[in-house]
Amino acid sequence: MSSPDVNRCDLLLVGGAVVTVDDARNVFDPGAVAVTGDRVTAVGPAEQFATWEADRVIDTTGMAVLPGFSDTHQHLFQYLMRGLGEGIELWPWLEGFIWPLSDVIRPADAIIGAKLAAIEAAHSGVTAILDNHYAPTDIEATLGVAASIEGVGLRGAVARGMMGDPTDIARRHNLAGEIFAYTAAEELAITRECIEERPPGTQVGVWPAPVNIIYCDQDLMRSAVALAHEFGTGWHTHCSEAENDPVYYLEEYGVRPVDWLYEEGLLGTGATLAHGIFFDDREVERVGETETGIAYCPISHEYIGLGVMRLRDLRNAGAKVGLGLDGGSGHRLDMFACMKQAVLLQRVHHKEPTASNGEEVIELATREGARYLGTEAGYLAPGRLADMAVVRLSGAHHTPLLRVVAALVYAGSPADVAYTIVGGRVILEDGKCTQVDEEAVFEEAAAHANELVAAAGFEGLLEPWRTDLAPSQ
Repeated sequence: MSSPDVNRCDLLLVGGAVVTVDDARNVFDPGAVAVTGDRVTAVGPAEQFATWEADRVIDTTGMAVLPGFSDTHQHLFQYLMRGLGEGIELWPWLEGFIWPLSDVIRPADAIIGAKLAAIEAAHSGVTAILDNHYAPTDIEATLGVAASIEGVGLRGAVARGMMGDPTDIARRHNLAGEIFAYTAAEELAITRECIEERPPGTQVGVWPAPVNIIYCDQDLMRSAVALAHEFGTGWHTHCSEAENDPVYYLEEYGVRPVDWLYEEGLLGTGATLAHGIFFDDREVERVGETETGIAYCPISHEYIGLGVMRLRDLRNAGAKVGLGLDGGSGHRLDMFACMKQAVLLQRVHHKEPTASNGEEVIELATREGARYLGTEAGYLAPGRLADMAVVRLSGAHHTPLLRVVAALVYAGSPADVAYTIVGGRVILEDGKCTQVDEEAVFEEAAAHANELVAAAGFEGLLEPWRTDLAPSQ
């Protein structure tokens, strides 16, 4: 029987460097984190936990314990086609690769693709995902994708992609087609039913998500935001991702996209915009004033050659900026690579090594990402959700270990993740997800990918060496 002086918890992680990302940005090395139920109950130096008892104790000596990562912009189904569609500009990439894929993908494909990607996310220390799912978007697929994410043990939301009726911009740029499968009224009705099935408070909920403000109808945008406000969910869209996006919008409507959102009163609580590379000064100010969420996707921005988001300007203005991996335009679901590239892209763009740093991007991946998603996670303090990543700091690439934050951002990789914990439950341990049969998922996903390649007519993209990309001799 325990002594009255002994504290008890369900799970105790002790001995590692605890990077709390709390208000004081405490790092306890060695430290400990106590968990009861789905919440953190105590955090501090390891010596303060000498008399604690727990149902399970995990020795994290030689490891870092930090808040789990939030991936704030994804297209999980795209991981079924990883490696294809490489070296193409954004709108031709959509027209010639993503839209044809979206035309033939079935609910079963999307569901297994989401499960595959969720497994990879867990291996990367990701505990929450916002999946902007837009192919296919029937009820079966949307709810199935949410169930796949939750089945691996993650939390988050499926932002159901809504296209509505084709706009003149979509027609002029060859984006209109089968992906505009539903009328605006049908989009809203389907999204409503999905939210009712997975309302706020569900481990993986559903949000409205007009796919892109640039080529989606303004009335659909207004109605989608009203639906989000009715249910108390967030909402999501792509915005100013390519340099011509705000140009096309200004030509069509006589206003820049963020200015229109602001003047319509649509920014603010629950609003999340992916990319936001090409904001002018007033748009930056308005996004910041309303504390709108922005998903910074550095690997995607580099991969498609888009440009560089105004990270410090947006943060200084007050925007909630998280990190996103953006589906197949990065090939890997690797939050460590995302953090590293988030820093380096800013530095090379500004030609200034102080343009970003490791501490900033850990904040984006944890604390700010959780704020963007509206989850009670993101930092380790009593009362917060016990969502954590435990990362090994051993091996040649971590020796000598002089600064933990630098080691995590610049040398860390998914292979270093020892445990991923969501709501106090260990969902990754000893290199395997605990909630699903990984090998069975890999086998099924590969079979679905081969079928999709054939159905979409992508066999030509499988050539082992693309001569059209080779440098001239």
